[in-house]
Amino acid sequence: MATLIAWFDELAASDTATAGGKGANLGELTAAGLPVPPGFVVTADAYLAAMEEGGVRDELRTGFDEARARADDPAALAEAAERLRSLVRRAGVPGSLREQVLGAYRRLGDDVPVAVRSSATSEDTAGTSFAGMHETFANVVGGDAVLDRLVDCWASLFGERVIAYRAGRGLTEEPAIAVVVQRLVDAERAGVMFTADPSTGDRDRIVIEAAFGLGEVVVSGQVEPDTYVVAKPSFQVRQVRVGHKAHKLTGAPDGIVARVELPDVEADARVLRDEEVVELARLGARIEEHYGAPQDVEWAIAGGETYVLQARPITTLDRPAPAEEEPGRDGEEGEGGGPTVLLRGLAASPGLATGRVRVLRSPQDGHRLERGEILVAPMTNPDWVPTIRRSAAVVTDGGGMTCHAAIVSRELGVPCVVGARTATTALRDGELVTVDGGQGVVYEGEVGAAAVAATTTVAATTTAAAATATAAAAPAPPPVVDGGEALATRIYVNLAMADNAEEVAARPGIDGVGLLRAEFMITDALGGVHPRELLRRGGRDEFLDRMSASLLRITRAFAPRPVVYRTIDFRTNEFRGLEGGERFEPVEGNPMIGYRGCYRYIREPDLFALELELLARVREETPNLHLMIPFVRTAWELEACLEAIDASPLGRSRGLLRWVMAEVPSVVYRIPEYAAMGVDGVSIGSNDLTQLMLGVDRDSTVCAELFDESDEAVLDAIARIITACHDAGITSSLCGQAPSNDPSFAEHLVRLGIDSISVNPDAVPAARRVVATAERRLLLDAVRRSGG
Repeated sequence: MATLIAWFDELAASDTATAGGKGANLGELTAAGLPVPPGFVVTADAYLAAMEEGGVRDELRTGFDEARARADDPAALAEAAERLRSLVRRAGVPGSLREQVLGAYRRLGDDVPVAVRSSATSEDTAGTSFAGMHETFANVVGGDAVLDRLVDCWASLFGERVIAYRAGRGLTEEPAIAVVVQRLVDAERAGVMFTADPSTGDRDRIVIEAAFGLGEVVVSGQVEPDTYVVAKPSFQVRQVRVGHKAHKLTGAPDGIVARVELPDVEADARVLRDEEVVELARLGARIEEHYGAPQDVEWAIAGGETYVLQARPITTLDRPAPAEEEPGRDGEEGEGGGPTVLLRGLAASPGLATGRVRVLRSPQDGHRLERGEILVAPMTNPDWVPTIRRSAAVVTDGGGMTCHAAIVSRELGVPCVVGARTATTALRDGELVTVDGGQGVVYEGEVGAAAVAATTTVAATTTAAAATATAAAAPAPPPVVDGGEALATRIYVNLAMADNAEEVAARPGIDGVGLLRAEFMITDALGGVHPRELLRRGGRDEFLDRMSASLLRITRAFAPRPVVYRTIDFRTNEFRGLEGGERFEPVEGNPMIGYRGCYRYIREPDLFALELELLARVREETPNLHLMIPFVRTAWELEACLEAIDASPLGRSRGLLRWVMAEVPSVVYRIPEYAAMGVDGVSIGSNDLTQLMLGVDRDSTVCAELFDESDEAVLDAIARIITACHDAGITSSLCGQAPSNDPSFAEHLVRLGIDSISVNPDAVPAARRVVATAERRLLLDAVRRSGG
């Protein structure tokens, strides 16, 4: 008689046909004395018997063959899959099996929370993983709920993603599934561990990804996890990359899984201490030794104890890399004459592929992707599998190298780059790109293997570093920690002249130029002549030549670090003093809030167009130059300004970042709208913001004592700006001296999660010291709160 219920301690790795890959491995781990939470398996025989008793088994077998043959037709596949799932639900759980399942559940405890997890008979074996494709449910409480989730797991055997995966892997046998019921570990921290590097195949490295709460956020790619790399056999921690874990999942008393949003200071806190990383790595090595092969291990920590939730073979290490494409036309030259890098992320699945970009927001849009296009998505979960199968490569904003997108891409042999952060905004539909999944790089245009090999100079420790065009686009990832101190908050400099650019750029600890003021450069480069006067004299080419020469001195010196150029912020009182200025500058009673900034560009589009042409010329040689628009008052004027940019040669420059200054209090309310217009970042101009928040002319000597950047109203406005930027997914910065002059101000910014601070060059050492102190204090506070 077939076994319908089997406990972990009754199973071994050889019982895959009965308990499925997950169930058999949990039995093997239990027998080996590893810390596995107790549980049982509703076997594959129980599933087949239920379908037989329900009169649908033959219909399911025939229907599966038909659905598999239509796997490349999204609409037909969806229809067939839904019909198969309906058959499973119609059969349900027969009475005799129902009683056995409820009896086993009661043995685990009275209404004890459990995880109900699918365990297909082809799952978690040496050739296939079915990573995350079948249903899994956490925090299931009560017998009726367990039975409901059991049927849900059975039905997931015929999900669209599963059928497509089976078709892609050539799996033709009758599908069968077991279901694991396991006491839930209410994890404080959890994640995934690979006992060999899955992206490179290096068996001398252990890769651990970790997040707060339940581990589903890691395996599904919901957050950007921490990544730890440990050397074997020394068990030394070689690399640490701290991710932004925006939320966590935790079990709630009512049997649901609650999503808890994390404040930035917790989201950016390190999940594991070095000693915990080493302990996990040793546990992974022990599991690998037991199986005799590298393993993919899910783990959790609760109440000071570490648990093993799953182990399975890494399915991609011995698979040869995809064949290299014939060398083709390289993309436009970037730094050093190589192809232009558009994005960098985590190398998730090796291989080189060229194709047209297709940006999709949800799996339901998958029908829009034509075979051979590059799938670009915010995140991919298993629902994307049918689309991934048709894609030439995959690029995602989020996720780590152990998320579903990475695992499935590796198994299907599709190059994949994950964690690129701004892929869905930096890449555009129809754009021709080349994806190097082995290095985590996206190049512009068609780039052959030889060109890629010649330009591959990225260090292994910077797997998540942003590309030149991306470094300032979104909150930059915290630097890799590999000895010595590194800051999560970028320290930029403010510059106004080109004279000392080379010397400043050579100083240590500077991450780029956060504010390049155009006004001083104009005065210097044009010899004190008003730019309109120069144009009146026929000096258009002279303007472009002089200004581009000054700009290139700066952008070359700092390359590939970003240089954020603030367009000319004409204030009438200052520019009337230039030669010929009286012809063009009106007399105003209060020029600080007068004819300046974004509004002036709309009123004088010809001069703004010339400035945009200048920037386009400089970006042809140094694509690390980006644009910032000052003194934006209203949405309509910004929209008009952005339209002018898009219509100019600069607007066609790939990777250009569009920032705005936050100087006018209205920006506090407008950031979501500005982000929707395509703004990539906001830089807080604390001087102008303070004068407008407090109603104090910053040039007034009479009211000077009222001018206070640390006033509570100003700080509240800054907090709202930073929070709104994070919510909108764009970067936040501040240019001013207050962070280096006032440690409490710096700590306030760091606590709010600001991404960068820009100060005068001589203030960089002080700024780094106060920011480092603030970051250490916040991390210590987070550890204390977590009880670590």
